[in-house]
Amino acid sequence: MEHVVICREQGRYAGWPANYGIWSWGDEIVVGFTLGYHKSDGGFHRRDRDRPFETMQARSLDGGLNWIVEPIPIASPEGKGVSANEHVNRSLEIEMAAALPTGHPDGIDFSHPDIALMCARTGLAEGARSWFYVSTDRCRSWDGPFGLPMFGLPGIAARTDYLTDGTDTCTLFLTSAKSNGREGRVFCARTVDGGRTFHFLSWIGEEPEGFAIMPASVRLPGGRILVSVRCRGGGGSREGNWIDLYCSDDNAASWRYLNRPVAETGTGGNPPAMMLLADGRLCLVYGYRDAPSGLRAVLSEDEGANWSEPVILRDDGGDHDVGYPRAVQRPDGKVVSVYYYDDEPDGERYIAATIW
Repeated sequence: MEHVVICREQGRYAGWPANYGIWSWGDEIVVGFTLGYHKSDGGFHRRDRDRPFETMQARSLDGGLNWIVEPIPIASPEGKGVSANEHVNRSLEIEMAAALPTGHPDGIDFSHPDIALMCARTGLAEGARSWFYVSTDRCRSWDGPFGLPMFGLPGIAARTDYLTDGTDTCTLFLTSAKSNGREGRVFCARTVDGGRTFHFLSWIGEEPEGFAIMPASVRLPGGRILVSVRCRGGGGSREGNWIDLYCSDDNAASWRYLNRPVAETGTGGNPPAMMLLADGRLCLVYGYRDAPSGLRAVLSEDEGANWSEPVILRDDGGDHDVGYPRAVQRPDGKVVSVYYYDDEPDGERYIAATIW
């Protein structure tokens, strides 16, 4: 097991790869994240809300050992950091008063070997709008932004999670504001015309008392789709945070609850990064936010019916402000898990990878 620092700068706050995405082509890996500024009294996350966040990406050509970090080459609405509104003061938020045109006007070939899709959003609750970018050169350039419809819902908080199926079809797994306007409930939407239009497909689970957000999907060889979901109890973070698993046997038209792969992710909670390994096992990586904080994983040998005890990838986090992972498997079978981390409570937050 090897830990690698991807982006670390004194006085800066690098965070939340789960909000952006990871893409890989053999040993070439690209991951997105955001970079702001540290502030000791910034709250649960020690970031400076009065200074801007910048959207970044890091690229490795050797399976995660070495990385090149740069601003992500996207056209950001209003020139501001994307998917970071909840971490900055109002003047630095993307407002998008005029909605972006919906869909890709020329269509996308989802079977392109070098394709990457990244979703983005303004906020998390009622009024949140979302959009996407697409790259066909392994994230060296991005087209967009292209708006996602509201689907008649009070708010759409999109993080990147999708399954492609042939040239024209792509299923997005998204989070909606609940009927009371608060964060959030998971659903899926689909395009069958290359991203020109999208339609609401199905809810994944009932509306929760707390929240169910940040889905991570896998399609199994037999066609079944699994979606893991970050969950929180109705009494807030201290009531419990966990990860649930849902399955669909009709290509995402309907869903049923399967089980709970992770019973507790710690105060504040953490999203899943789930993938199907080359040997047929499922791997689910997550951050753990109670002491000792760090990064963990669970594995399933029977397509999600049963899960292993947690594998501790590291437990040396400085405090709870860690995790939000993304993960891919290299051609040699090793897993590269990317996340944000700290070594001590008032230290800078940085992006790291664990290769295991």
